[in-house]
Amino acid sequence: MSDKKSRITKATTHVTQNEGLLFEVSRPGRTGYSLPALDVPERPTETFIDGKLLRTDDLKGMPELSEVDVIRHFTRLSTWNYSVDTGMYPLGSCTMKHNPRINERVARIEGFANLHPLTPVELAQGALEVIARLEECLAKITGLHAVTLQPAAGAHGEMTGMMMIRAALTDRGNPRKKVLIPDSAHGTNPASAVICGYTVETVPSNSDGLTDLEALKREMRDDVAALMLTNPNTLGKFERNIEEICRIVHDAGGFVYMDGANMNALVGVMKPAASGIDVMHMNLHKTFSTPHGGGGPGAGPVAVTSALEPYLPYPRIVVAGGRCTVDFDRPKSVGRVRANFGNYGMLTRALSYILTFGDEGLREMTETAVLNANYIAEKLKTTYEVPYPGRVMHEVVFSDKWQTRHGVKNSDISKRLIDYGFYPPTMSFPLIVHGAMMVEPTEGESRAELDLFIDAMKSIDAEAVEEPETLRRAPHSTKVGRLDEVAAARKPVLKWRLNDDSRA
Repeated sequence: MSDKKSRITKATTHVTQNEGLLFEVSRPGRTGYSLPALDVPERPTETFIDGKLLRTDDLKGMPELSEVDVIRHFTRLSTWNYSVDTGMYPLGSCTMKHNPRINERVARIEGFANLHPLTPVELAQGALEVIARLEECLAKITGLHAVTLQPAAGAHGEMTGMMMIRAALTDRGNPRKKVLIPDSAHGTNPASAVICGYTVETVPSNSDGLTDLEALKREMRDDVAALMLTNPNTLGKFERNIEEICRIVHDAGGFVYMDGANMNALVGVMKPAASGIDVMHMNLHKTFSTPHGGGGPGAGPVAVTSALEPYLPYPRIVVAGGRCTVDFDRPKSVGRVRANFGNYGMLTRALSYILTFGDEGLREMTETAVLNANYIAEKLKTTYEVPYPGRVMHEVVFSDKWQTRHGVKNSDISKRLIDYGFYPPTMSFPLIVHGAMMVEPTEGESRAELDLFIDAMKSIDAEAVEEPETLRRAPHSTKVGRLDEVAAARKPVLKWRLNDDSRA
């Protein structure tokens, strides 16, 4: 490197923000606080704190930093983050949509945000009314009889639904042994069934990407407790034979569980209850805009028919005479599945979203999400293979089949997309599509933003033909280049040793 380049590099380090670890920027003697001189008699710490609770080391090796060091370090790191507030998040099936700020304001109303979970019922009427109102709204949206808001996530909702199905079948005298799950279902469905004591059998898809009815008929025997059906499925297809599917399952004495994680493609247009399902969950972060991911907090409400209502988790809120009471007398209930009434902050946000949009707004939300997905599907169908062509709902699944002829895989495409300023789509899922790239634009993206994404995907395809070697080294403009994924999987760095430059 020339002296000129060296000077430029040193002068712009704070601009490029290639941030080091706090241990690396530590300097002896730096501190972010100062304490006044002691003006009372000094006492040994052990005289007022149990010695078992005190550290025995002297914190040697911990970073020494000023307040400015700490603030700038974490603020710079925050600018590395990609989020729905900085750009399109085309994660198929995850529905990374914009969270309207009015929902955040509502959730932060002091009476909601600071209410203790054990506040007596008579002093929490407003909070209980929010829960009851949201249950009422979700029951109306789904067409089902009753709703519980306790589950803390979609998979938790699946488990709760399967617990209720097992309880109902046990009351009939036989909980049965198997659960059928289409190969286009969400990946958490099998786990939820197994946790509830069932074995799982897979139902294949037909050439249209829908559940194979003949295969379902063959598998649907008297030892099958339920079918767990994702609708729309992970190929972005609406199960147009859902009424026939429900009839096949019900005739054999089973229940139909609908995975409603993709409910954002149905709200205001179709009520799942009309198709004959018995129970479903919804992801509030996906359809009703509460913050997404990171392991929570979340909410996965479950809606059921009147036949399953007695098995809902307790306690239930009862509204009568303008007052809310709490009912624990539920002898058939599967019990609590979450402390108190669930993740309350998510519930206030979801109700705010529903009431702000209203009936017409929710329908427009759905229609726009479907329109955006079909726009992308149409614009890219000659650039990337669509294994199951035709109209989609809220998401479209492409494959890397045409690009692999040039030695370029879906992972190369996704990493190069980062250079264009977009977060990668969901990769290699659903499993029935080799080299899958699942794209969901949501209703929040404008046509201009969609066109930018489409242009980026087309440009990457051109690079796959003209510069495949360069493409396979992407991303090129990020602060951290492509990682050695094999080494990361086989030799992960699990911790940083203090006072030691080596990693273990």
